[in-house]
Amino acid sequence: MQPQPQPQPPRRRIRPSGPAAIRRPAALRRLPPTRRLAALATITAVTLAVSTSAGTGPLVPDGTRAGAGPASLSHSSAHRPCMISSGPEIQMSEGIPTIDDYARSTGTVRALTLMIDFSDAPGEGKALDRYAEFFPQTEKWFRTSSYGRLDYRPDAPIRDWLRMPKRFAQYGIDRGAPFDPGYRELVQDIVTAADPKVNFRGYDLLNVLVTPNAGPSALDTVLSVTFAGNKEAPVADGVPVANASFVYSRQDDGSGSYDRTGYRVLPHENGHVFGLPDLYTQEGGGAAGHWDIMSEDWGANNDLLGWHKWKLGWLDASQVHCASSPGTKEYTLTPLARAGGDKLVFVPLDADSGYALELRTREGNDETVCRPGVLIYKVDADVDTGMGPVKVYDSRRDSGGCTRSPNVHAELSDAAFTPGQTFKDPRRGITITVAGADLKGHHKVRITRR
Repeated sequence: MQPQPQPQPPRRRIRPSGPAAIRRPAALRRLPPTRRLAALATITAVTLAVSTSAGTGPLVPDGTRAGAGPASLSHSSAHRPCMISSGPEIQMSEGIPTIDDYARSTGTVRALTLMIDFSDAPGEGKALDRYAEFFPQTEKWFRTSSYGRLDYRPDAPIRDWLRMPKRFAQYGIDRGAPFDPGYRELVQDIVTAADPKVNFRGYDLLNVLVTPNAGPSALDTVLSVTFAGNKEAPVADGVPVANASFVYSRQDDGSGSYDRTGYRVLPHENGHVFGLPDLYTQEGGGAAGHWDIMSEDWGANNDLLGWHKWKLGWLDASQVHCASSPGTKEYTLTPLARAGGDKLVFVPLDADSGYALELRTREGNDETVCRPGVLIYKVDADVDTGMGPVKVYDSRRDSGGCTRSPNVHAELSDAAFTPGQTFKDPRRGITITVAGADLKGHHKVRITRR
């Protein structure tokens, strides 16, 4: 019998809130609900990755600063009604385009990855074995999800455990700990210890893989955290360590799937560095289910939503349609997992929300989809991370779902709409019908709005 996760205080993240604003830690609610399996109380890890492979020795940057800032959103004037936005008070908004200060998500993204330990928690095994828990799987995941638009390069220039000068207990790190003072001290100590062998200026992101015996098991409490867009972070080689993530205990629920699925905590955390919010809430994965790695990063594989792919710069304007005009119009959707073709239709409701439609099939990073079809979900840019900014609509409510994969919110696993099914919003005068599918698996959707 697996131990049940305990209620836990919120984690902390830094959110960018405008160029002149003072950035304070703001709560992100990574709370595993009691009805989730033990693995849902897993570590939520690191940020992105960078440069060459772990065995190549120190990266020699070209002396220039690594790229910064979010990707440029591909859009035309026809997309303007669908470019929902929010006020600056919203933490990690779903609005587009992504505001400044987060890491860019296209082209070559370089991530410095350091493995650290402490005198009261000496590294378990080889440091490069810890590194191998996440790579090369994470690189492949991002290459597949981005259709090759994100060249994700991890680098571990220091091949051994990097010993911190203080005991782990002295940093005062626990769940929900803010950046100051403990994490500030830890980042500064990491910079001091690594600086002789690392040029921080040559990287976009920092992954800190903590020895798993530092702190409690992930089944008891989740320490892993990301601080993104934090310009007040300690400076290394002339640049702030603004995007940094920390991974602690292993995401292992005893189901025997860790070797295949444990790495997925890393692309989840990388999503935060790119500006994507948490889609699970204090109640777990009931809002978005297993349809996005920002909702459930544990267990079986899954991809990002089409909305997130557009937000990250992985879709062209021609692949995204804005259904803002009254009347009836039909669109053809191609599977989200395949490169090319129409991927996303958005039906704006107001300045900060709308319905999104995309076709999910069992391929690519969506290898565990058990009922392919058109996913319909609401995106609300005016809702904070961890509070339900995305809501997936269930075409088969109370069915119990179609999957038995461990640690998946089963009820929404069969949420996709299939030919002949209709979604209606009578108050808004919107009707969405899946009108049919062709031999290639493409689906036709018909949208009517008053």
